[in-house]
Amino acid sequence: MGLTSSRLQAASLLLLALLIGGGFAMRGHTAPDERSDGPLPDPPVRVLRTSAPDPFAYSEAKRKDFERRAAAGLSHVLYVKSPGGIVASARRTARYRPLIERIARRSSLNPDLIEAIVLLESAGRADAAADPELEGAVGLTQILAATGQGLLAMEIDTGASRDLTAKIAQARLGGRPRRVRRLEAQRRRVDQRFDPKEALEGTARYLISSRRALRREDLAVVSYHMGVGNLTNVIEDFGEGATPSYVRLYFDSSPNRHAAAYRRLASLGDDSSTYFWRVLAARSIMRDYRRDPDALARTAALHTSKASAEEVLHPPGSTPVFEDPEALEDAYRAGDLRPFPAEPKRTGLRRARQMGDLARRLKRGRRLYRGLRPESYALALYFRRMVRRAGGGSKPLVVTSTVRDQTYQDLLTSSNPEATTEYSLHTTGYAFDIFRRYSGKRQAEAVQFALDRLEALNLIAWVREPAAVHITVSKDAKALTGLLEGAQ
Repeated sequence: MGLTSSRLQAASLLLLALLIGGGFAMRGHTAPDERSDGPLPDPPVRVLRTSAPDPFAYSEAKRKDFERRAAAGLSHVLYVKSPGGIVASARRTARYRPLIERIARRSSLNPDLIEAIVLLESAGRADAAADPELEGAVGLTQILAATGQGLLAMEIDTGASRDLTAKIAQARLGGRPRRVRRLEAQRRRVDQRFDPKEALEGTARYLISSRRALRREDLAVVSYHMGVGNLTNVIEDFGEGATPSYVRLYFDSSPNRHAAAYRRLASLGDDSSTYFWRVLAARSIMRDYRRDPDALARTAALHTSKASAEEVLHPPGSTPVFEDPEALEDAYRAGDLRPFPAEPKRTGLRRARQMGDLARRLKRGRRLYRGLRPESYALALYFRRMVRRAGGGSKPLVVTSTVRDQTYQDLLTSSNPEATTEYSLHTTGYAFDIFRRYSGKRQAEAVQFALDRLEALNLIAWVREPAAVHITVSKDAKALTGLLEGAQ
């Protein structure tokens, strides 16, 4: 997404402060309380109640809802990385649906999940190859050479396959389609991973075998990327006897709960822990494609407009934008915005001093640009609590930017050539930025845990920028406002 105008301004000013004055954030000083800076009320500082039930704590009753949230929250990568776009990828994948259904029926497997694996792994391209040596993942379902030869008993001669692949490329360059087809047929015989039917049947054999070993279809799908051995170790670390669903294994593990299972999942480091959510996202995409491909294209446009899914959470035109300072003042008075307090000891969040520093040019106080929607404020507090519980310590996180209006945004774009002229979620009150300067490695790791978990709950979209993490809050975070002290 790149730095938006206020984030670029905020990062630049904060870095300047660190160089010249030693940095308020690093010295631990609290920003001045500007009680005379703007016509805003001083409501009591609200923090999260520790005794209130957490609406996003995992329970088996919420399993389906958590699966739905994770599929939505982790879908962004499919939209931005699908070759030719997600609609074209879904169209390619849909061609194999009749074959998938025949194989799934014989294997008592879910055809939707197999189809989702095809979309996720290859975007429906039977000739997809992860590396030119063809020892890595190849074909519709991206089968490794060693796995295909050993576990799946497939005919795979990588040397012959490489030679034929080179000849196919030459024939294509020479405009010889008949020779291309003949060579491709030969390659399918020496490397069955390039044969859609053989690849799908090999994947079905794998899923049947892993389902037998793990006793659950969801875990069998997880193991397709993670491996049965790794997943078995995670389950053993989780404990508690009966084999859990993957949604419980993932969402009920954290640095402070079932910590050994969480550490095992995190140590894999290759997106294995989120593979199942991306499969479910692919399943939803294929359903949407069959139902309404035009609607899918519109969703894709929202996903690809920014470097995160922020416009999916708040599409342009669906969420009110604060047009001018008067609109912000009205929103504060109506309770649609709440001031962001300078109370780091109570909230765990330090308000950057430079926040709203262009307000003077609009003849307004800076406090006007130091606020958030109530649900965004609650989410910020919830985020900080997650970081602390994950071992991130007590040092406050620095918030560098909160709400602004379109007039402020226009001022930035007129004075800063690098400032964005696009729709900014800061003008809705649903976005804030966290300065990427942490107390140490443990706090950095805890911040990453909180970002990943909240994204998997589809409560935020986020993107890492040079100086800050830009976080956009979903309207679903309204459930968190009940955790605030004084909430009815």
